[in-house]
Amino acid sequence: MTQRTQPPFRADHVGSFLRPKFLLDAREQKAKGEISAEQLRAVEDKAITDIVKFQEDVGLKSITDGEFRRTYFHIDFLEQLGGVTADIPITVLRPDGVKELAPPVMKVVDKVKHVKDIQRADFEYLKSQMTPGGGHVAKVTIPSPTMLHFRGGRAGISKTHYPELDPEFYDDVAKAYGEELQSLANAGCTYVQMDDTNLAYLCDDNMREAARKRGDDPNELPHRYAQFINKVVALKPAGMTLAMHLCRGNFKSTHAASGNYEPVAEALLSEMKLDAYFLEYDDDRSGDFRPLRFMPKDKIVVLGLVTTKFGKLESKDDLKRRIDEASKYVDLNQMCLSPQCGFSSTVHGNDIAVEDQRTKLRLVIETAQEVWGDA
Repeated sequence: MTQRTQPPFRADHVGSFLRPKFLLDAREQKAKGEISAEQLRAVEDKAITDIVKFQEDVGLKSITDGEFRRTYFHIDFLEQLGGVTADIPITVLRPDGVKELAPPVMKVVDKVKHVKDIQRADFEYLKSQMTPGGGHVAKVTIPSPTMLHFRGGRAGISKTHYPELDPEFYDDVAKAYGEELQSLANAGCTYVQMDDTNLAYLCDDNMREAARKRGDDPNELPHRYAQFINKVVALKPAGMTLAMHLCRGNFKSTHAASGNYEPVAEALLSEMKLDAYFLEYDDDRSGDFRPLRFMPKDKIVVLGLVTTKFGKLESKDDLKRRIDEASKYVDLNQMCLSPQCGFSSTVHGNDIAVEDQRTKLRLVIETAQEVWGDA
């Protein structure tokens, strides 16, 4: 087997990390008006410097800023697009009967535009903290553009500004994303991951029924989203790896959806022209590996076999067995390994100890070395 010199790497990760207490304290001080935005950013800078060193020390090749400047994985980015706003949080009843605070629903209230660089300054700081010549690659994580449609559906998008969604709405969002990707590329970014809950939610019977009630066909929607994503891919700068991570929910170690990838597999893997996919496969709620039969030969799948929701450590033998099972449907050289999600998709963090992050990542790295060889 061969190691990979370009992302995604044989041992990779999704991106977010538990926020240190001093950062959480500073965010609370900012919310109370006790410190300024500039003072908070200085604290974020220190936390990011620390998490970059942590990732390098643990042995990762892809390095993120831990999403330390964000509250939610998607809202902080999407709100900075022109024409986009967010509703206040509401309490919802999950399918398992548990009440929780749902993140705000994004709303499109005007024409969607890229009005400023969103991630560039953050990327530049991240890159400045990485060891020069260390062979690491800085990764930027952004929410999938489908987040502007799925949660609210047609009702969440202004009919005044978008009487018809296709093609105007999809074209405008894709153009905004393309301009953001170009902004990042101009700063030297070569690795971007789009985080998408919606396609994973469309594997869940309850979520599919909710989509029907909003007026969407859950069988048609994955194919429409494939066309939507491909509009973004068409604007991707040369030399950039564009990956997608599918998530079934990761708020405080809970999940919001379950279901095999089969309902979306063909649209996701065959129709989307992405370079790589990070797929959750840490427990039974994700189903079997059979949907991977749709993987074209020129794409990479990163198997999220190690959970970030709980501290209990998986065994290497079990991980290797599952990788072997997946290889029945996709070539081993097209696979990589990672945790199933980030450790803190929102500022609240998962129910896992700080040191468990290191242990889980070392397990991923050591297993990948044993399966694919050590470069």
